[in-house]
Amino acid sequence: MKTRVMVIDKSAVLGEQLQEAARILRDGGLVAFPTETVYGLGANALDEEAAKKIYAAKGRPSDNPLIAHIADPSGLEPLVQEIPGAARKLMEAYWPGPLTMVFSKSSVVPYGTTGGLDTVAVRMPDDPVARELIRLAGVPVAAPSANTSGRPSPTSAEHVYEDMNGRIDMILDGGPVGIGVESAIVDVTGAVPILLRPGAVTMEMLEKTVGRVETDPAVISPVKADLKPRAPGMKYRHYAPKAELVLVEDEEWERQPKAHMTAVSSRVTAAITRLALEKAAVGKKVGIICTDETRQKYPDEGIWLRSLGTRGREETIAHNLFAVLREFDSLGVEAIYSESFSRDHLGQAIMNRLTKAAGYHIIKV
Repeated sequence: MKTRVMVIDKSAVLGEQLQEAARILRDGGLVAFPTETVYGLGANALDEEAAKKIYAAKGRPSDNPLIAHIADPSGLEPLVQEIPGAARKLMEAYWPGPLTMVFSKSSVVPYGTTGGLDTVAVRMPDDPVARELIRLAGVPVAAPSANTSGRPSPTSAEHVYEDMNGRIDMILDGGPVGIGVESAIVDVTGAVPILLRPGAVTMEMLEKTVGRVETDPAVISPVKADLKPRAPGMKYRHYAPKAELVLVEDEEWERQPKAHMTAVSSRVTAAITRLALEKAAVGKKVGIICTDETRQKYPDEGIWLRSLGTRGREETIAHNLFAVLREFDSLGVEAIYSESFSRDHLGQAIMNRLTKAAGYHIIKV
């Protein structure tokens, strides 16, 4: 299969440019496209055979559910049995945007899309290319991140091409994404909403909108092998670079999460420096993930040093995270040591992705 790349200007999305991509989706093919979070790999969510193509292209376990993307709120009702009151409040507040909700599915949604579950995850993206493509296709579009399963999610069309060239029909290149981490996922099927995956719609925002929200244990700790995941990113190895990734965290500062927001302890920078130099001394290619505030505290020779941005603006950290992990892959880095971040606000999503990418390998100092 030859994968075609089409460059789209987000500032002036033209429907005629997207007609071919929409036709591919209607005909059961695969199209990667930008959203405000990461690039998605799209197929007709109501076509079980098309959904199977997503799993094959990604090498994704078949019990890992997909998210159905819609172009406007009216597209939700046919996919679900009911829309609870909490869901309506969240839709009004955050759609279109980086929030996915899990509903009891209707009979029109095939089990091949939901990973065998009686629920369906639905999102309305806030990206002009994504929404116009879905509108033109005339079907809900199942779209996990457009990367090989387990790898860091793609935040540019180049990342998609690295993983998907020859596996899918088309890539719509809308430039780099805005947020850089996947949508928050909230299960709204019960009396109390449950956060299944943190994102840019933070726990604080959710609670402000609907009151009490619970957090699934999979957000912060490994899950059992026999778990049937209720949402993407809950069970399987995700977001991981090829190198071994280790998080270094200050036990004392962990009890003061807000301290992470603007600084990192000297114990963390000293431990990362020591570990990185030890690994480099035995011939390994080593990378360090830091921030603008700490960059000058690390060795500038013999180590690949990359800043994610500034702790004063968490959105810069989220935006750059996956791109830095992919850059380390391209450089052939064999070991990565990363600072940790606050678990409040957007930091919860950042730490969720980093912790899973590291396989929960955290060194406390």
